[in-house]
Amino acid sequence: MPSLNEIRSTFLNYFEKQGHSIVDSSPLVPRNDPTLMFTNSGMVQFKNCFTGVEKRDYVRATTAQKCVRAGGKHNDLDNVGYTARHHTFFEMLGNFSFGDYFKHQAIPFAWELITKEFDIPKEKLYTTVYHTDDEAFEIWKKVGVPEDRIIRISTSDNFWQMGDTGPCGPCTEIFYDHGDHIWGGPPGSPEEDGDRFIEIWNLVFMQNEKFADGSMVDLDMQSIDTGMGLERIAALLQGTHDNYETDLFKALIEASANATSSDPYGDQNVQHRVIADHLRSCSFLIAEGVLPSNEGRGYVLRRIMRRAMRQASLLGAKDPVMHKLVPALVQQMGVAYPELGQGQALIEETFEQEETRFLKTLDRGLKLLDDASGDLGKGDTLSGETAFKLYDTYGFPLDLTQDALRAKEINVDTDGFDAAMKAQKEQSRAGGIGLGEAADVKVYFDILDAAGSTEFLGYETEKAEGQIVAIVKDGAQVDTAVKGDSVQIILNQTPFYGESGGQIGDTGVLTVEGGAAKITDTKKVEGLFLHLAKITEGEIALDAGAELAVDHARRSQIRANHSATHLLHEALRNALGDHVAQKGSLNADDRLRFDFSHNKGLSGEELVKVGAEVNEFIRQNTPVTTRIMTPDDARAIGAQALFGEKYGEEVRVVSMGRAPTGKGSDGETYSLELCGGTHVKQTGDIGTFVILGDSASSAGVRRIEALTGAAALEHLETEAGRMADVAAALKAQPVDVLDRLKALMDERKALQNEISNLKQQVAMGGGSGGGVETKEIGGKTFLGQALQGVSGKDLRGLIDAHKQNIGSGVILLIADDGGKVAVAAGVTDDLTAEISAVDVLKAAVPAVGGKGGGGRPDMAQGGGKDFAGADEAIKAAEQLLEG
Repeated sequence: MPSLNEIRSTFLNYFEKQGHSIVDSSPLVPRNDPTLMFTNSGMVQFKNCFTGVEKRDYVRATTAQKCVRAGGKHNDLDNVGYTARHHTFFEMLGNFSFGDYFKHQAIPFAWELITKEFDIPKEKLYTTVYHTDDEAFEIWKKVGVPEDRIIRISTSDNFWQMGDTGPCGPCTEIFYDHGDHIWGGPPGSPEEDGDRFIEIWNLVFMQNEKFADGSMVDLDMQSIDTGMGLERIAALLQGTHDNYETDLFKALIEASANATSSDPYGDQNVQHRVIADHLRSCSFLIAEGVLPSNEGRGYVLRRIMRRAMRQASLLGAKDPVMHKLVPALVQQMGVAYPELGQGQALIEETFEQEETRFLKTLDRGLKLLDDASGDLGKGDTLSGETAFKLYDTYGFPLDLTQDALRAKEINVDTDGFDAAMKAQKEQSRAGGIGLGEAADVKVYFDILDAAGSTEFLGYETEKAEGQIVAIVKDGAQVDTAVKGDSVQIILNQTPFYGESGGQIGDTGVLTVEGGAAKITDTKKVEGLFLHLAKITEGEIALDAGAELAVDHARRSQIRANHSATHLLHEALRNALGDHVAQKGSLNADDRLRFDFSHNKGLSGEELVKVGAEVNEFIRQNTPVTTRIMTPDDARAIGAQALFGEKYGEEVRVVSMGRAPTGKGSDGETYSLELCGGTHVKQTGDIGTFVILGDSASSAGVRRIEALTGAAALEHLETEAGRMADVAAALKAQPVDVLDRLKALMDERKALQNEISNLKQQVAMGGGSGGGVETKEIGGKTFLGQALQGVSGKDLRGLIDAHKQNIGSGVILLIADDGGKVAVAAGVTDDLTAEISAVDVLKAAVPAVGGKGGGGRPDMAQGGGKDFAGADEAIKAAEQLLEG
């Protein structure tokens, strides 16, 4: 009996043998479809491939796609635990063709895999086709399916379409007959809703394009999109009719039973099923950076988490238990999805903190709910005002109120709840929202009511798609904006950071079909992200799907400066005392400014000490990590709050650096602060840090201005040059100034050495704290690195240094060299017979706008003009090694 992991591998390996590329699952938060809350099918990541907008280096693909259906249009949450096949998280196996093969290959592929690789009896299988699809009918006959088991379906169940218009086509489905001991009939019959005949695979033939008038034409590129639920096929192959009886779910249910000291089956089986399913969806979402909140995807995650925690409490759990189940999940799925293991600590911590808060809310809320519903009986309704009071005053969510009363068959007046919520919002408007006059801000409240708040994706990505929900011009909503217009664009989701917490707003570009805009700034107003835009091409229209791209170089500089202020804050406290507290900051792309409480200027010695300490922790190159906590919990572990920031129920706690006398629960964290901004991934990404000076900001407040990265190195080089000019002038002076001249020359030499060392340390990834991350690709060690503040002439020496460090491997370095891009590739001597540095270089340079280069098998150099393509250049080199 094959395990679920073996079934997944069999599927992927079969299609790889048929010429398909195995493509990793895309994230659960879709980057290319703003209409979806979560990825819910395998085709989502290939949407643009099917329409021809995107070209990839393969035309056949196969995936095991992570999917979540727990919010929006596709929502299976309430059915989970009560049926045999509903899940919030599931894996969709699929094979895809982008204009390569069509029905005559897709159907035989499916039949061979099912009947030979999976060894499912042919006589147990039925197929359906769209009623007019004679071609598919004949192909099924040809592979050996009897005519009486090929069923024509005339409904939309067997006709797929991407939307009201656009690509579409007929489907063919494969069903398995579980036997006449189970009630139900074949598809298309009056008893088709029974459980005897279960669909196991759907093949979509994307062959038509549909227009607004209902007419259709054949697509030039006809494609294949299939989907097979892994849990469903695993149940069949493991001899059960129930997904929760498969090996994976049995292991998770057993872990749940052990953690709650309860019976895994019997009357408590539903609770364990809910816990096992929700453990998967929550863990994968947290691993991808979605964290519980009161909005958007974070709200859906919180709802799933609390539903599982409610089931655990019904099993008798008095203390948090969900975090104890994570190791069992990692053991079951961590090999196929390594992000679970990588994020295990964060997943466990998030579960424990959320459940600790939830248990307090649950205990208090249930007591209040019992009091409020004591006079109600079966069929009665709890008032919406009471439900809202439980939510607003005591933090008890509406869905938990409904869940708790469902067992008593008591309803909840949800319309009354919504009315009370709306009344509260109207009351809060009286204070305005801090942008313009009261008469001007009503437009933003109207947008917020109609479309909800903007979801920020920028912690995880700088590129995404969003749907335009509002356009504001001259203080009023408009439907369109044309070239030359200056407007504010609001979307349902965005990677653009809105100015707050001292960090300036992002800039970049927004494009739609037929139009484009330059985003000159991003503001944040009561949950709305306002993209200040200048329309540069065509027209931008309401409801359009938009591609969003943050200015990567600018964001990188802002991140570096923001992270540096955290290190600066701690260094000042160490140098001057614990009275130092932040009183304001500016984290821009060209500099940083930090205001802090202190009643006198800093001496030169103090400034040197502070700067040296910041650079020490930059060179340490430790990861910058983020956790979600309550403000009280964050302060309890020593996190510093930021001046002027307003905190809700949860805060982001950013930690960086390791020091034996540090803060935090581990006793080693150097900097620990509450912060909602964006940060570097490793402290070494800051590059280097230089203080420009110290001045008075106001009474009792000092201000430090500083530079990081390439700007800091440029400043040091300028200072070295200035000293050289002074020294040259002094040479012509009398002999009594020779001692001063010698001191200046020594200082210049020391500065030049510091610049050289800092460049080397930046490029090599820091000092004692770690180094540059390498990967194993195609059996070879690969190191790919994009560098700022390093000149092209330094790359050859860095290649040699990296060769010594890794011993055997391939190296690709890309440097932003004063507006140009320098690229160098190196291969250690033991590998030059297998791969040449010239080939690695030629694979990489097109992504940065280059056309070539040359060199030897062990060392090659070239150039380009677009540093924004550095990541793509590194990926191109990786793909070469994979091949």
